[in-house]
Amino acid sequence: MKNKILKNSLSALLFLFTLAGFAQDKSSSVVLLDAFYSKIKTQKNPQVIDARGPEEFALNHIEGALNFNTKSENFEKAVAALNPSQPVFIYSIAAYRSGLLATELVKKGFSEVYILEGGIASWIGGGKPFYSNLKSKLTLPEYKKIVVDNNYVLVDIGSKYCATCKTVKPILENLRTQYGEKLKIVQIELEESPQVIADLKTVRVFPTLILYQNGKIVFKKDGLGDLKNDVDVALAQR
Repeated sequence: MKNKILKNSLSALLFLFTLAGFAQDKSSSVVLLDAFYSKIKTQKNPQVIDARGPEEFALNHIEGALNFNTKSENFEKAVAALNPSQPVFIYSIAAYRSGLLATELVKKGFSEVYILEGGIASWIGGGKPFYSNLKSKLTLPEYKKIVVDNNYVLVDIGSKYCATCKTVKPILENLRTQYGEKLKIVQIELEESPQVIADLKTVRVFPTLILYQNGKIVFKKDGLGDLKNDVDVALAQR
């Protein structure tokens, strides 16, 4: 028992030292979309890096972005092609891959590294220009029609590459079974309908959950939270 307590204490101390290290690192920072976009626009040849996998990058990305992360086979070569004295702008789906890459670049002497909070969801959801190799399956007019034609509509906006988004699926199935035709559930993935996400101009992170009643928003959640309870409470009050 004592060994277990000691082990847990050491782990906690290590975690605190790690946090302290990040707090002292002034070369890397997480910034909101508007600041990220503004900083990019000040650069003649901005160094933008998409830290997602190549399959994700092929489907959609910020125009002009390079694609690599710490696990890429060409990692060292890709880093060597960058200018460490100029700002670097990194994004992924969430902060994990972006954070790992940012840490490595700072270690290699890069003076300014910016991570986009909310990643590609924030960029496309904020209506910024992006590349996509497909046409959205769902259009904004179709989306709006679904919302107004149904009494209750729960919209799940995410990506098949988003770990947290995967945990939403069983909750949605539970709600679908519980409420049946009373609750219309719409699932929108970045890989299938990027343009409608851009047109909504309301998505900042994946997943984003929106509940409508008669075409009006009851709640919007940036992240999963306690989705089932929130839906139960909202429908019980109406």
